[in-house]
Amino acid sequence: MTASTAPTAVRNRAGQVCDRPSAVTRSLLGYGPLAAVVYLGSGLAQALTRDGFDLSRHALSLLANGPLGWIHVTTLVVTGLMTVAAAVGVRRALAGGRGADWGAGLLAGYGASLVAAGAFVADPMDGFPVGTPAGAPAEVTLSGVLHLAAGGLGFACLVASAWVLARRFAAEGRRGWARASAAVGVVVLAGFGGVASGSTSGVAVPALWIGVVAGWAWIAAVAVHLYRRTPHPTRG
Repeated sequence: MTASTAPTAVRNRAGQVCDRPSAVTRSLLGYGPLAAVVYLGSGLAQALTRDGFDLSRHALSLLANGPLGWIHVTTLVVTGLMTVAAAVGVRRALAGGRGADWGAGLLAGYGASLVAAGAFVADPMDGFPVGTPAGAPAEVTLSGVLHLAAGGLGFACLVASAWVLARRFAAEGRRGWARASAAVGVVVLAGFGGVASGSTSGVAVPALWIGVVAGWAWIAAVAVHLYRRTPHPTRG
């Protein structure tokens, strides 16, 4: 049977007709909030329990260092793949039109950057892991440079995705979603920009935390919103 003639609906055990495309779209969108919970939950749990980690001055990326660094590396890779899956769901749910391809594609780019950030570990710095000298890394490695590059590209993709989908929501007349998406893009950009500039102020890392939380909250909210807009797969 060819793809063009494959059935798009099947009957479940209750005898209801199940629309397969809708079921797949909803399943993919479910990875959005799941990725947000896993990333933030894992990150916060590690931040509060890893010896020497200080939420006020250490970025989450540093958790990939040390004997337990594999936990954060796994978190980055798994949530990155989840985000790519959610992005596919976003594209399917939007079903074409303004911003569908670019908005979803940029979100997938953010997911891919998380996977890359897991593959290339950030350089130890500023006292973490325990025993690391204070301040900037004593030696900048290729892995550290690639990690920073992946992070910069990823945040750029997330900001752009938020702004592209803001335009899509505005075109649909969903002004609240449009304004919220545009605002999240600004918050994420400001949060990453402070750290990327090399600022040593006491607000740089907390601002990054705010940007990260805002970004994940937006991803989860958009996924849930589009999930609810997607027709229920069972009917009659």
